[in-house]
Amino acid sequence: MKKFLPFFLLICGSFAAHADVRLPAIISDKMVLKQNSTATLWGWGNPNERIAVKCSWTDKIDTAVANQYAKWSIDVKTPAAGGPYSITFQGWTTVKVEDVLIGEVWVCSGQSNMEWSGNNKLKDILDELPNSANPKIRFFNIPKTTSGTVQDDVKARWVECDAKSLQSFSAVGYFFGKTLHRDLNAPVGLVNSNWGGTPAEVWTPEAAVNGEADLKAAADKLQPNKSWPREPGYLYNAMIAPIAPYDISGAIWYQGESNVGTNATYAKLFSRMIGEWRKSFKREFPFYFVQIAPYSGYGTDNINGALLRDQQRQTLALTPNSGMVVVSDLVDNVKDIHPKNKKDVGYRLAGLAMAKTYGKTTTPYKYPTYENLTVEKGKAIVSFKDAETGLITKGGDAQEIYIAGEDKNFVKATTVKIKGNTIIVSNPQVKTPVAVRFGFTNGGIGNLFSKEGLPVVPFRTDSW
Repeated sequence: MKKFLPFFLLICGSFAAHADVRLPAIISDKMVLKQNSTATLWGWGNPNERIAVKCSWTDKIDTAVANQYAKWSIDVKTPAAGGPYSITFQGWTTVKVEDVLIGEVWVCSGQSNMEWSGNNKLKDILDELPNSANPKIRFFNIPKTTSGTVQDDVKARWVECDAKSLQSFSAVGYFFGKTLHRDLNAPVGLVNSNWGGTPAEVWTPEAAVNGEADLKAAADKLQPNKSWPREPGYLYNAMIAPIAPYDISGAIWYQGESNVGTNATYAKLFSRMIGEWRKSFKREFPFYFVQIAPYSGYGTDNINGALLRDQQRQTLALTPNSGMVVVSDLVDNVKDIHPKNKKDVGYRLAGLAMAKTYGKTTTPYKYPTYENLTVEKGKAIVSFKDAETGLITKGGDAQEIYIAGEDKNFVKATTVKIKGNTIIVSNPQVKTPVAVRFGFTNGGIGNLFSKEGLPVVPFRTDSW
């Protein structure tokens, strides 16, 4: 990014009272702008200063005027994927942003399972490093920062993907972006904004949490930790708000483990967080998230993790233009809260985005989801949506399926028969079934799948 002073100022030297045109860090050399869209560009200058903006992909010159707070913004039309281009900002001084690509831009956020990278010795990333250089994939890696008030900038810069930059970048985000780049044949910019251990409250504006009695009560129960903040809004203020209203294609999210202890309000909190982000970016962008993986270490309550996963499922009904991927089959050790397989998580998120955002079904993306329960002659018949071609088991008989009567005592199903998109479940101990659960324990890993190979979403038919 180059700055220039008008020639006459260099001669007379009378520019001390004037401010340079200044841009936020995210609007800089090597940035990626969303294609075929209206991108908001913004910055600072002198109050009443007129800023002329010239994008090299068009002959048009747009102008904006800085307000009384020294801020200005302008919307520009972007072309189809391509580049590199340049953008010139002419005010009292001139700033030229170079090597700009046009493509797709996604925010990658959440806690440690999104944050994990080659620095955590993930084999999939370490194997990728030697051949990872790709100037059409670019990273904007926001450092861990907190603030009690909304900030207007971050200390980060756009870099090309190579072995050095990928080493510390989100593994899930990288495999997601690599897949989009390949399948869309377009540049991809990935904004990395995550912090291991953080609850969703810190990513949500403070007023949206403390303004609701139940959300505030849950937030107050969060335990202090030396490794991350727990105050509502502190990461939203410093790591999300400063990059809005940058034109993004969407967001991917992997978080929830730190809200297991306050799971009852998570669906409301999470949907509120997504809505607040969309307000900030001024776009109803798609939001795709990962249902947290099975993990047996959540404490003595054997279903509190399952309850959080169920709250994530409920978020889909509360939040339009959202989607969830299930990763219960990608866990190598239920005693480890960090499953090592991040590659397939990224691939599944990409498959969801390709289908729902870009209208290209490159891989299966629908996860069979519980729809209805009926009882006939002592057998529970469970039907599923998004299982049009039927269900299968992997590795033998169906596992992690439990059945209960009115006594609410769940016992393992002794017979599970698959018939199309239904399962017929029974146990002679339960004469009149009332409820069925599948994979509904903290560390339970079921083996029920769609015929396309995607796992059935863990579920319960009861609300006990």
